[in-house]
Formats: sequence, C-alpha cells, structure tokens
Amino acid sequence: MVGIKDVAKAAGVSVSTVSNVLNGKSNVGEDTKVRVLNICRELSYYPNSAGKALKAGKTNTILFNFSDFDRSFFLKIIHGISDYVNDNGYDLIICTEKSCEKFMRSNLSCGGIILDQKMKDETLNKIAGNSYPIVVLDRIIENPYIKSIVVNNYDPMCELIQGVIKRGYRHFGFVGGPEHTDDNKERYRAFRDVLEQNNITFQQKSYFAGDYREKSGYTAAKILMLSQELPDCLVCANDNMAIGAMKAFRDNGIRVPEDIAITGFDNCDLAEVMGLTTVSIPNYERGYIAARYLIENIRGSRNVEPFKISAKILWRNSVLLKKK
Repeated sequence: MVGIKDVAKAAGVSVSTVSNVLNGKSNVGEDTKVRVLNICRELSYYPNSAGKALKAGKTNTILFNFSDFDRSFFLKIIHGISDYVNDNGYDLIICTEKSCEKFMRSNLSCGGIILDQKMKDETLNKIAGNSYPIVVLDRIIENPYIKSIVVNNYDPMCELIQGVIKRGYRHFGFVGGPEHTDDNKERYRAFRDVLEQNNITFQQKSYFAGDYREKSGYTAAKILMLSQELPDCLVCANDNMAIGAMKAFRDNGIRVPEDIAITGFDNCDLAEVMGLTTVSIPNYERGYIAARYLIENIRGSRNVEPFKISAKILWRNSVLLKKK
C-alpha cells in the first residue's frame, strides 16, 4: 500500500513537503507542487481523511445508533438520515449499543442520532455537549445539547380506537410493547382513555405484554385462544406483534376480521400485504428531520425544542367496515 513516504521518495522531497502540498500550504514552489501531485496520481495515493481528522481532533462523520434488526422501519429511518447527511457533505456510521459509546467522541464523530432505548439517558447526558450535539428519537431528554424528536402516538391512537368503536366493536384485547418505552405508554394511555370516554370496560387480564417482535404477538394470540371468549378486536402496539397475532389466528382457523379484528401501529412493509389496519409513521422523513436538526446544531444553531411528528390512520381489511 502506497504511503506518503513513497511519494516523498519518488519526488525527491521530504515527507513534510508532500504534506504541505496536500494541505495547500503556500510555502512550496509551483514546480515542486506539480511534481508531487503528478506522482500522487501515478501512484494512486490519496491522503487519509480519517487520519487527518484524528490529528485535528474533528471529523465530519455522523453516528446513528440502533439495535433492533428485526424491525424493518429502521431501514427507512436510515435511508432518510443517509440522504440528508450525504447531501450536506457528511459521512455516516451505524453502531449498535455495545460499540456505540467509544465512537461518540468528537475526534471520531461530530454528533449522534440515538434510537436504541438501551442507551440510557444518564449516558447521553454525560456525552452531549457543545462539541457533541445529540438527537434522540422516541423519547424526550431535557438537555441544552440534546434535541428530542418524538412521534405523536396519542392522537392517532385515539382516532383509531374511536373509529373501531364506531364500527360496532365493544370487547377489546391489547398487546403492548416494552412497558418502559414512552411510545408504548402513550399508545396504551390513548387506548384506555377512549374506552373510558365511551363507557367501555377493559379488564387487565386482556392486556398482554410483548416486546414489539412478531413472536410475542403470536404468543399473545395463542394465550388469548385458550380463553373461552375472544375479544371483538385485538389492538396491538405495533405492526410486528399484530402480524404475529394474525398468523397465530390463521394457523388455528380463526378468521380476521370475521372472527376477530386486529389493528397495529407503524405501517411496516408487511402491513399492507397482510391487509392490516394501522397507523402510518413517516419513518423516512423522521430520519431526514433528525439528520437536519443534528447538522444544524453541529453548525451552531442550538435548537433543542422537542419536535413532534404527526401520523395517520390507514384503514384496511383487518377491521370490518361495520361489525354485525
């Protein structure tokens, strides 16, 4: 592999002279500069920008942190982040929770977008600063160097449940995600509030704790089928669990929506194929907005007011137009 010493030897100059040429210094004669650049081209030598960044203590690299490879919506978020980052002359690295902290230093990345809930608030509060702004998704952290971007889960979930009730459904089950997450708390609170407003009783035995993965939805549906009476409608806190429940019912001869209606939340790629009624979150735009705010803060804007993203309902075949 060709290095700067090889270029210096071929040009008959010192390493420092080659360095001065590559860094655009004015203390090198024109003939020497042309000779050095020609030799760089001949030897296919290109300066290592990452190494220069390490020396200078700064970089133009954005970090994105996530961990759940089972959920396809992450790819749409990454796509949005990548498009904005590339359009603005930055690079992007993607890290998982275990390796993330060591890359969250200003000489390796200049700011981070955090989606992994395993990255604790205390850790992010320690890392965030004037030289390292952070954007977090799906939670709110009050810090002068952290921008929070969250989905408005409450309003569309209220609208969804009210719409299901208007279609004649009265008996509900609920499959929740990880109970410590803000999005699950908000979706479940909306569900309970609308039932209460409509004088519909919900029994806690009809709540099933999941983990946002398809398998937990499948398991919840299997447990539900052990009871003597199915609910009219099973509300799931995300699409993956709803799809798992749909598969479990199908495997056991229970029809959706004739025997039981199902709703999800997210609008993952498979939701349309499965005919799942759900709430659509604009995930590409979510990533794009996160990258925009992060780069603006890197450039000195200091905008840390929480930003809420709206979502909309998509009515599909997993809920009857009017329950008989």
